[in-house]
Amino acid sequence: MTMRRRRFIGTCAVALGAAGCRRERPRTIAVIPKGRALLYWQTVHAGAARAAKEAGVEIIWKATEHETDYAGQVQIVEAMINRRVAAIVLAPLDKVVLAGPVERAMRRGVPVIVMDSPVDTEMYVSCVSTDNYGAGRLAAERMGAILKGQGKVAMVMCQPGSASTMAREDGFTEAISEKFPRVEIVDRRYGMADIAKSLAVAENMLTAHPALDAIFASNETGSVGAAQALKSRAGSGKAVKLVGFDSSPALIEGLKSGLIDSLFVQHPFKMGYEAVMSAVKKLRGESMAKINELAARMVTRDNLDDPEVQAQLNPELKF
Repeated sequence: MTMRRRRFIGTCAVALGAAGCRRERPRTIAVIPKGRALLYWQTVHAGAARAAKEAGVEIIWKATEHETDYAGQVQIVEAMINRRVAAIVLAPLDKVVLAGPVERAMRRGVPVIVMDSPVDTEMYVSCVSTDNYGAGRLAAERMGAILKGQGKVAMVMCQPGSASTMAREDGFTEAISEKFPRVEIVDRRYGMADIAKSLAVAENMLTAHPALDAIFASNETGSVGAAQALKSRAGSGKAVKLVGFDSSPALIEGLKSGLIDSLFVQHPFKMGYEAVMSAVKKLRGESMAKINELAARMVTRDNLDDPEVQAQLNPELKF
């Protein structure tokens, strides 16, 4: 055997060995949520971590500091594409702004699982989210019932471009219009996914509409801000009902005290779990549904202690 042939065979053996090592290493999936501070995203993280452990993969959890930092989220996506992660799970902050990065990832061979909020492109593998429009309609049903079909309502909305909360707000508005013609939505303002701003807009709407009967808040920060506004006015005038979205210890306390009538809660643990598992299935060459919608649950003081409700509200948070 010539020296050249020996070198060629040796080089091939090294290359094949390296390739085998790469196959044996856990695949890395980037999980990019909208934020990291809220309990909701911490619960999504726990679900994603559970899925990663079960599937034998690694996840990189990376988020912007603020849920309004669209440019920052774009940079994170681009960095993960350049890093050549095996797949990306993304909760887009803006359905339009993040469409381009999602398409670039797919064109570069990095499959994208969209989570929590849809994006304005069909170039993704699967979308795992709450049935947000349906949840908004359910919230309208509850609002109509507690107002007995008549009253004035204000909305603390999340932020422009957030597809998930926009769908809730649309579902709520349309169901109120269709089913409760004597319920009037008198004001709607954005809390910009910030508790302090949500508190301020709730206080401003309460001042502007002294005859207000109820508030609907479409996300966690809006619900917390609206609850704080109502708590500061407790006992000083007309009692205003609150139908909120999402869950946190403060919101559960408000539910227990009667400050909040009801909360429509998602299943963030299951969402994180299903999204990462969808990425794993794609990497394994398995098929899956393009749209995977999870039902929201209405939580009231009456069903708060039900075991199924408690399991959904208090999952084990292990990263």
